Amino acid sequence: MTEEEARGWLTVRGWLDGEAGAKLERLAALLVAENERQNLVSASSIPQMWSRHIVDSAQLLTLAEERQAGDGLWVDLGSGAGFPGLVIACLRQAPIVLVETRGLRVRYLESCIAALDLPHASVKQAKVERVGLNRRASIISARAFAALDSTFAMASHLCDGKTLWLLPKGRSAQLELESASQQWQAAFHVEQSVTDVDSAIVVATDVRRRNMSGAGKSARGRKP
Repeated sequence: MTEEEARGWLTVRGWLDGEAGAKLERLAALLVAENERQNLVSASSIPQMWSRHIVDSAQLLTLAEERQAGDGLWVDLGSGAGFPGLVIACLRQAPIVLVETRGLRVRYLESCIAALDLPHASVKQAKVERVGLNRRASIISARAFAALDSTFAMASHLCDGKTLWLLPKGRSAQLELESASQQWQAAFHVEQSVTDVDSAIVVATDVRRRNMSGAGKSARGRKP
């Protein structure tokens, strides 16, 4: 996906006009400025900001909408530079919690939330397995965070059977899914990324640890 195509993709969905578009433009500028102070993203990816980072994040919202995930709590694990968390917060007014351990990143995320006027977004500085919430997450996302089985293990206390997991992966998606299925059962699905034909998004609901006998639903996936 080119930068022109990325902007076109956002425009078709009404996400590049008005307030949402202004917030995304401001977010891109904030990232470029902060990247001079700390290595948030690869410098080589800056010229492809809109395709590599913004649309790559925004596409998760389309998957949530398709599955009628509603306006419940969204939890983004290992938010780092704010992808997908800050992009989702710019496009969706429902509550979102960004989880990040590194102090510099946390301060950057908090400054972006203030600068972009995103009162429905907040940051928790903690390891994922130690995060406490007052309700279960409706949606959990994690981009460039950890292998699937590790992600499920660290964040299973944040979900219930209805939680929608949206987990962008590269070429390893199918292999990670097969590995995770040895310990975890769920309704799995694999979607191809709109930004890169070699990338995929693992979509899951009803994620539960598999019992020792291996009984229960088999993981279902299709290659992107």
